[in-house]
This record gives sequence, structure tokens and C-alpha cells, in this order.
Amino acid sequence: MRKTSLALAVVAFGAQTVLFFACSSAPEEAGDSCELDGDPCPAGTVCQANADDETICKVVLGGTCDPEADEDICENGSVCATNRDGKSECGIPEGEECDPTLEDPNCAGDNVCAELEAGGYACYPPVLVRGRVFDAETDTGIASAHVLGLDDQATAITDIALSAADGKYELDLPVARHEDGSPVDIIFTLRGSAQDYQTFPSGLRTSLPIETNTATKPDNDIGYIIQLPLTDISLIGLPEEERGQPSISGTVKADDQSAGVLVVAEGGEGIARSAISDAGGAYTIFNVPGGAYTVSGYAAGVALQPASADVAAEAVAGVDLLKADIELGSISGNIQIVNGGGASTTSVVLVVESTFSETFVRGEVPRGLRAPLSGPPTITGDFTIANVPPGKYVVLAGFENDGLVRDPDPNIAGTQILHTEMPSPGVELSAEDSFKVTGALEILSPGAEDPEPVSGNPTFSWVDDSSEDFYSIVVYDAFGNLVWENQDLPSVSGGNVSVEYAGPALEKGMYYQFRATSWRSPGGEPGPISQTEDLRGVFFAE
Repeated sequence: MRKTSLALAVVAFGAQTVLFFACSSAPEEAGDSCELDGDPCPAGTVCQANADDETICKVVLGGTCDPEADEDICENGSVCATNRDGKSECGIPEGEECDPTLEDPNCAGDNVCAELEAGGYACYPPVLVRGRVFDAETDTGIASAHVLGLDDQATAITDIALSAADGKYELDLPVARHEDGSPVDIIFTLRGSAQDYQTFPSGLRTSLPIETNTATKPDNDIGYIIQLPLTDISLIGLPEEERGQPSISGTVKADDQSAGVLVVAEGGEGIARSAISDAGGAYTIFNVPGGAYTVSGYAAGVALQPASADVAAEAVAGVDLLKADIELGSISGNIQIVNGGGASTTSVVLVVESTFSETFVRGEVPRGLRAPLSGPPTITGDFTIANVPPGKYVVLAGFENDGLVRDPDPNIAGTQILHTEMPSPGVELSAEDSFKVTGALEILSPGAEDPEPVSGNPTFSWVDDSSEDFYSIVVYDAFGNLVWENQDLPSVSGGNVSVEYAGPALEKGMYYQFRATSWRSPGGEPGPISQTEDLRGVFFAE
């Protein structure tokens, strides 16, 4: 109903004065009739013509509206829609242009201002990653876990999502769109962390890639949904004596380089705990023992000032990392591929030294500290990793699944683990420090590609080396504890090698890795020839 009020008009006819009462506009709320040059509309509305050329008070963009009112109640073609929080506001319709630089782009309902593959931005339904964070042993949900999405360069592309009481989480994934609003195909990974749990990925566990082309759009849902077994994250509980420890949190303040920074808290006795900053630069490092820490940030292309944190019984917040005016450098060197077994290219990465595990021969690789910078391995000889911030690093070659491993023979040059420090302007590794890599032993099971479930006593199998005198095998749990080993397995003449696990009972929900090494004794003194790859052979007990 359009509201009107009575107005008094006075008209003089000769000697007589006549009083008239007439209806005129008196707008009081959205939907009331108004005059473009007449009485003003109430706050939060403007006088505009609707589809019937009537002038009414319309709700401004972003203003609260009534979805049961006239369809044309919002200004300038915007629509009244209700979002997942129950708020009804006037917003830009789906498929229409929006401005991502605004604090609130005012897309209608739950739509987001998404980048278009063809250029520009428009309002489209969100792309949501849904899953569950749960205890690997008990399968119970973990509340208040942090879940973060990273791109294929380990750069955070999302804010942090917190899991609910049942462990379920929902993560908004910003991704460019096709013309119809569907997400373009990208690869991303997930990182999960929580109080009293080992961070995922870490130790021997890696995060497997997820593709956005798996997204579906249910009719009764608010957007494009990615929900797969890979979006469920199992976390391994810490030993009882390591539980109940506080956290360190803060923000990386490096402008457009704040996202995806590896933040490491380094304390005494070799203690190091880490996190990755989210799209806004926020980070939280869980499970930090009491003591004094230096908190540093690592990422290609940016140097950050270290900060200090004294941890006691309570969480420490506000430990921010600011940009430092320090010159970046580069690390250069050379690799030699010997007996590659058909593999001819590899990659080189820098691991922050304090996060490096001698057991797993791996650690945290900051974003961008890899050669080649992206894509499949292409290094055949010389390499350079540029824009390296100051710090202590371990240089690893043949680390990724490329059919190659670092030559395990410690008695020849180029096979030792290389530690280096990054001063400005750079480091040129010597010829003596060049890497020798060789063909890896091919794993058949378990964990030939991805972590595999096992029950009982698993059988480990790999392809025969053909030139070995004997084999050895070790099994580690996710914390780096040696669970079982056999240092004298007989050689095999062609075919495959198989050995049954003969160690203590495997713990339900625990992750393990087996590593096999081939040995030769040409002069009586045994020496290793090759090993299984660094990231394969991972399994977990059902």
C-alpha cells in the first residue's frame, strides 16, 4: 500500500476563500510513494521510478529489505536476497558487475564478487570447500581446528576456517569463473592444525592436490561445493606429555606479500614450531612449549623482521612480523644425475633448517624457494633459486616424486645433506657441494602413489635393483620414531622384492613410512646404491 496524507490548499475566488483537502505524498518507509522533487524519503532509501513508472522510496544498495515486499523495492536494479546468516539486504544480482576493491561489494545473498576468466568481476555463488577435521585414532571430530587453502605454489589463498564442535568446516575458496559462473580448474591443497595435534601436512604426511573441477552445484545449496575424501583431514594426537601447550599468534604485515608466509618459532634445544599465514596475513602456531622464542617469516621475495615471544602458561598474541629493508639474494649450484633409470630431470628446494628432520630428510619449504619455480621438475644441471630471504637452509635435490633420489652413498662427494646460510647478496655452492642424484627404487605397495590403509602386518614390496648384494628396510611412525627395521634382506634375482612387517602392532590411525635401501659390497665394505623415494611408501593402520 502506498501511503499518502491530507494536505490543506487555500484558493481564493473573488471575495470568497475556499478550502480544499488533497492527497499528497508523505513517504515514511520503503515502498511509499514519493516525488522526485518533493518530500525526502526516509534514511536508507531513495526516491526512484519502478517498472510501472511509479516513483517510490527504494532501499539503497546494502540496506536492509523485506524479501516479501515488492520485487522492485531495491535501488538501481538490485534485488532483495537473504544470506546464510538470515540477513535480508539489497544486493547486485547474480552475473552482474561488482567492485572487489570495496570493503563490501554488495553482491546479493551469499554471492561473492568473483574474478572472471575473461577479465573483470561479477557476482556469482561462492565456491565452498567442505570437510571434517577428526582424530586419526578415534574418528571423533576436532573443534576449533584451523583449516587453510593453499595454491600449487604453497601460497595461502583463503582465510582460516574454524571447525565446529563436530569437526566440520566450510572454507570459502576464491577462484576465477567461467562466463556461466562455474569455477575455472585450479589445483589447491589443504593445511590443518589444532591444539594437541600434529599439524597436517608435516612429518611424513603430505597434502594431496585437489582440483576445483570436482565442484558440484546442488539445487538446494548456496554455491559450488567441493566435498571429497581429500577434504576430510585426520590429525594425529600428540603424546600425552606434549599436550596442553599454548600458542603464538600474530599477523604478517608485508602488504600484498603477507599471504602464504612460513612463520617459524625457534626456541632452545632445537625446538621449532611453524604455521603459514592466511590470505590476510594472520597466523597461529599451536603446541609451543614454554620458553623464549624468535619468530621469523620466510617466503621468496620478501624479508621480514624477526620478533620475540616469551611463552609461559598462556597463549601469546600480537606477535606481528613487519617488512625489513634487507637485500634478498640467491642460491646457485649444480646437480649430476647418475644412473637415473630413465628419469632425467629433477627439482631443488630450500628447507628452513630449524624445521628439517634428519629422520624423514624433509622439512618446511617456504613458498617460491624452489627450482624450477613452478610446474614439473626440469633441472638437469645448473640451478638458481632467487629472491631468498636471510636465514639458514637445507638444500635438497631429487626430493619430489620424480623417479630420482639423492645418491645415498656417504663415501662419495655430492651425497651429503647440504646446509647453507643466506647472507646478502647470495651463495654460489662450490663444485664439491654439487648434488649427485640417482634412480629411485620403485615402490609397489603400500603407498606407491598415495597413503594407503593397511590392517594386520602389511607386506612391503618394491622393484628389484638388479645389482644389489642385499637390502635393508626401516619403518618410522609419524613422529619419526623407528618402529621396525631389518638390515639384512637377501638379494633377489630380477622381479620384485617382498618382505612382511615383523614389528610391534601398528597403532590405529597412526601414519607410517617404510624405506628400502639397496646395498652392494664390491670390496667387502658395503655401500648403499639407491633408496625408495622420499615421499612414497606412506601408509596408515585401520
